[in-house]
Amino acid sequence: MIKDRLRQYWLLARFDKPIGILILLWPALWALWVASDGNPDLFVLFIICSGVILMRAAGCVINDYADRDFDPHVERTKQRPIAAGKVSPKEALILFAVLCLTAFALVLQLNSMTIMLSFVAAFLAASYPFMKRYTQLPQAYLGIAFGFAVPMSFSAQTNEIPAVAWVMYLAVMLWALVYDTMYAMVDKEDDLRIGVKSTAILFGNKDREIMAGLQLVIITLLIAIGQMQQLGGFYYAGVFVAFCLSVYQQKLIFNRDKVLCFKAFLNSNYFGLAVFVGLVFDYWVH
Repeated sequence: MIKDRLRQYWLLARFDKPIGILILLWPALWALWVASDGNPDLFVLFIICSGVILMRAAGCVINDYADRDFDPHVERTKQRPIAAGKVSPKEALILFAVLCLTAFALVLQLNSMTIMLSFVAAFLAASYPFMKRYTQLPQAYLGIAFGFAVPMSFSAQTNEIPAVAWVMYLAVMLWALVYDTMYAMVDKEDDLRIGVKSTAILFGNKDREIMAGLQLVIITLLIAIGQMQQLGGFYYAGVFVAFCLSVYQQKLIFNRDKVLCFKAFLNSNYFGLAVFVGLVFDYWVH
């Protein structure tokens, strides 16, 4: 019985699907490497990585709580623990609180600026799931929430948030907007039927063109970061690989096939990885 409960909580927190952890973790790692000139404090690295894992899990739990009346009507989500009746809404709220408090206990080990920023991060994570009821741009709000790992990482490492951090934050916000729109394209028909808002619906037939434009802006911002930090060839090689992956993602979503749109979303993990590997090698050789 206890083993089954723990399994349902594990599934509710999406620990069985690490893609969400990875695409949230890469920007935090970008920020830590840039903030520390390639030599992050290991304790800060541990706290930030642990915090990302816990808050991503908390975000998934509160998302399913918020969508408990929608998920049973969507093919992709109808088997989620709350939607399937395997976890009660009350249990979900308790799990959400436990995850947030554990993450906060970790943040308390860092400086006061980062502790203050954690309240903003918690608010963004808790409020995001409700945005699809009120705005056509919930994916943009997700970008604001996911990207907040960037200023928090800079703050934790250096106790300040320089201009390059805000450029990186903007790049990550737009990146999340793009990959979450690809994700939303999978549910577009169901979302239209049940009245849920998304950028996949808002962008309509111009979705591919808008995302392509945003991807070019993201690459431009990543190049700007390289210029601001005087990074070298390895970093730009990583950015070039990321650009090639963006082109590949456009190819995948070209016919708006659900399976391929989801594949494009999953491919975003490699985009984040490419930039990070470029950063690691660039700082290593210099």
